[in-house]
Amino acid sequence: MSAPRVVVIGGGLAGIAAALDCADAGAQVTLVEVRRRLGGAAYSFEREGMRLDNGQHVFLRCCTAYRALLARFGSERHVHVQERLEIPVMSPGRATVVLRRGTLPPPLHLAGALARYPHLRPAQRWSAALAARALAALDPNDPELDRRTLGDWLSDLGQNEHSLAALWDLIALPTLNLPAAEASLALGAFVFQTGLLASADAGDIGFHVGTLADVIGDPAETALLDAGVEYRLGWRAGHVRRVGGGFEVGRGGGPGRGDSEAEGPGEADFDDGGGEDGLSAEAIVVALPHGRAAGLIEALLPAQAQAMRGLGSSPIVNLHVVFDRVVCEEPFAAGVDTPVQYLFDRSAAAGAPAGCQYLAVSLSGAEREMQMSVEELRARYLPAIEALPPRARAAHVERFLATREHAATFRAAPGTAALRPGPDTGVPGLALAGTWTATGWPATLESAVISGHAAARTVLSTVMGQAVHA
Repeated sequence: MSAPRVVVIGGGLAGIAAALDCADAGAQVTLVEVRRRLGGAAYSFEREGMRLDNGQHVFLRCCTAYRALLARFGSERHVHVQERLEIPVMSPGRATVVLRRGTLPPPLHLAGALARYPHLRPAQRWSAALAARALAALDPNDPELDRRTLGDWLSDLGQNEHSLAALWDLIALPTLNLPAAEASLALGAFVFQTGLLASADAGDIGFHVGTLADVIGDPAETALLDAGVEYRLGWRAGHVRRVGGGFEVGRGGGPGRGDSEAEGPGEADFDDGGGEDGLSAEAIVVALPHGRAAGLIEALLPAQAQAMRGLGSSPIVNLHVVFDRVVCEEPFAAGVDTPVQYLFDRSAAAGAPAGCQYLAVSLSGAEREMQMSVEELRARYLPAIEALPPRARAAHVERFLATREHAATFRAAPGTAALRPGPDTGVPGLALAGTWTATGWPATLESAVISGHAAARTVLSTVMGQAVHA
């Protein structure tokens, strides 16, 4: 009896994880990806002799599924996890302070950092500690929590607008891609509990020391080949149909438009619609952004497709600034009382010119910035960047580039939980994967990998009658 055929649609982390699991279980796997590279929303590109990442994708020590996938890729040498959580915080006209966890068990491991945090008054620090204690007692699976925002709940516990911006949004914005005032309380509770309160070291931050191509894209190709997965790049899936006891994936025509945009010239990144016709398989994993996934499954599952579209989207804008000298000693820093949310020194990974420093600025929940031109972004953000590390004011800017993720994540607002589907669609052999599925996590690298494992278990239970433990 021949091995069952599985087609995985989408070459991001979710699709890669699903394809590897299915191949490991003995299936014949073909992965198709509309872009001419793997990695999905985590990728690198070249500009003027530098290798830049489209965004700054950090992770936590507790992201065990993602870290295990990197171990399989053999790319762990390109990442670094802090020995203990440290977040440098910059503010205009003030010295840099560091939020650092201690060695006591949670939640006391954060008590010292909060007690000394100068961006809150003593009464605000005490109030924040009480709010954190109350947050730890919530059940993120309680449907009531997904009916209100994290900000409203924190306000009830005495957290004012300044406290939200100076403390809570340091975590909410990069993990939920929304400020606390707009984000679901259920997802917010999960993030703070899992990343900061479950164990002392859970929130230690992991960084990609190499480029995303070094960490994910290039080694993923090798891992897929080693597992016997056939992957086809520049291949756009146009439809999914039931045919007999299996499925047909038809190839779409016409040029594709991506969810990402880097201002400036570059190679076409997407499918040209040419080439062979469709693929047939006993099982399909749809591992695409939820908008595209909804279009593919709509003919089979119209109600579910409509619900998926209701997830909406939240954008991320990244600014790439090259100075003619080193202006910042911190490898990364958060911003308070500034429009700069987070900045990262990416000089070594990108191959910045000798003597120069390349700082990447990540702006989450960036709906306003999505509408701004590069010139407008430069006018607003360059003075703000220069107001943080003092040496930046005397430096010359060699390059200023913006990249935009139009639909970087689903919108993690109240009501999200009811719209996120599980991997099982109810159609035997058809599964869903992606950060937007019901993993419990917000749209993170960890969520992507978890969803891929779950989708693989779902289709394998149908086509091979076996369970997969990932």
